Amino acid sequence: MRVVSGSAKGRPLKSVPGSGTRPTTDKVKEAVFSMIGPYFEGGAVLDLFAGTGGLGIEALSRGMESAVFVDMDPKSIDTIRANLKATNLETSAQVYRNEAGRALSALEKRGRVFDLVFLDPPYRLKHGDELMLSMVEKGMLQEDAIIVLEHESSYAYPEDIPGFYRLRQAVYGETTISIYQYEANPSVESETGEEVENESAN
Repeated sequence: MRVVSGSAKGRPLKSVPGSGTRPTTDKVKEAVFSMIGPYFEGGAVLDLFAGTGGLGIEALSRGMESAVFVDMDPKSIDTIRANLKATNLETSAQVYRNEAGRALSALEKRGRVFDLVFLDPPYRLKHGDELMLSMVEKGMLQEDAIIVLEHESSYAYPEDIPGFYRLRQAVYGETTISIYQYEANPSVESETGEEVENESAN
């Protein structure tokens, strides 16, 4: 794995030891950022099931101003810190070991608000939409914030989640990327122009 583009382009990223994490491949990562960026002019990103930290680090490299990384696995936390050091992005990041729901409550108390959120929960957990609604309830999303939800292709999240609409969806073998945009005050119902793509995993 490596940083695909931006200030830390080409820097190698460590993997989490063992087989408990499922890192997003460079190919999928590049495709995701081509859909949501590819570059940013500031903003805050939350990488909630961070694993290696690859997605949040990519966002920082491409122009996000600050990032929060959350994971429960101590090995992941060590890997994220090592990858931030290797990419010289330590000063732009905060890293927390916590369960996702508790982490959101803690971040709410700190008044954190995000422009971009990566949600890549373990495939056995099907609560990405619940976490999105929790962030709305806690006032943690900027207007027009983007949510990148990674999930197994055999499971379908709703196209419309209250407060969100799905911008894009792309399938990469067993992995699906669903991209939602937050609308704090939706006016009239309109077509989203959603595009659905199927890509080879190889």
